[in-house]
Amino acid sequence: MELYIHWNPSLTTIFGLRWYGLCWLLGLLGSYLIAKRLYRQQKLGDEKFEPLFFYCFFGIIIGARLGHCLFYQPDYYLTSVKGFVEMLLPIHFTADGDWKYTGYEGLASHGGTLGLIIALWLYVKRTKVGIWTVLDNVAIATPIAAFFIRIGNLMNSEIIGKVTDVPWAFVFERVDMMPRHPGQLYEAIAYAALLFIGFALYKRYPQRVGTGFYFGLCLTYIFTARFFIEFTKEIQEAFEASLPLDMGQLLSIPFVIIGIVCMMRYKKQS
Repeated sequence: MELYIHWNPSLTTIFGLRWYGLCWLLGLLGSYLIAKRLYRQQKLGDEKFEPLFFYCFFGIIIGARLGHCLFYQPDYYLTSVKGFVEMLLPIHFTADGDWKYTGYEGLASHGGTLGLIIALWLYVKRTKVGIWTVLDNVAIATPIAAFFIRIGNLMNSEIIGKVTDVPWAFVFERVDMMPRHPGQLYEAIAYAALLFIGFALYKRYPQRVGTGFYFGLCLTYIFTARFFIEFTKEIQEAFEASLPLDMGQLLSIPFVIIGIVCMMRYKKQS
């Protein structure tokens, strides 16, 4: 046990912020700066870029929250008034009838992706920027946000992996004293790699922006990686034990198919 990585960091940073919230902010800031650079390089105009951040922010937050509640815990959030209120507001009702602020405890990446796509569709209707141009640019900028969010999960010791004896196993002391796969770290590394892959391809093939190629690549890569990394994770809800694949894997399959279709669309155009 002494050879494994014992993990029990403080939940707060030196600034008094929670690591998870800070990672979300860093991820969104990184995506914002990358997308802004892409818009300027493509001469799309700052006036069309500025609304993009707000659409993305609210689309991701709302989609991720609803995704977690509806995909993973519908029996809790949809069967009582208190549960429904907790789904919409960052609070939790206590046993004595009072309530406390908790933040949103539960966000699903699949729901966040769906919420982002819907938000971008609304953004396109307002700004008249081509939908495939927007999707491709956001796809190039998205991996940095995904990277930081998974680092936030690691700092929170959540979405833990299965028990293992690999030499790089983490002992999440806030959970138990068993060596486990650091599934959050696996995903973070995969998303960091996608960030560099996307930039390298964009530098070589900037003309592919607007074809759906980068959007398709992003979906295919992220959710294929997610599908296989899920084999190293513990299930998040008890009902997943009776499924042939866990919920994360089942929800990844449609996104992989959409990604492949988008990449085939680009090939057909070429």
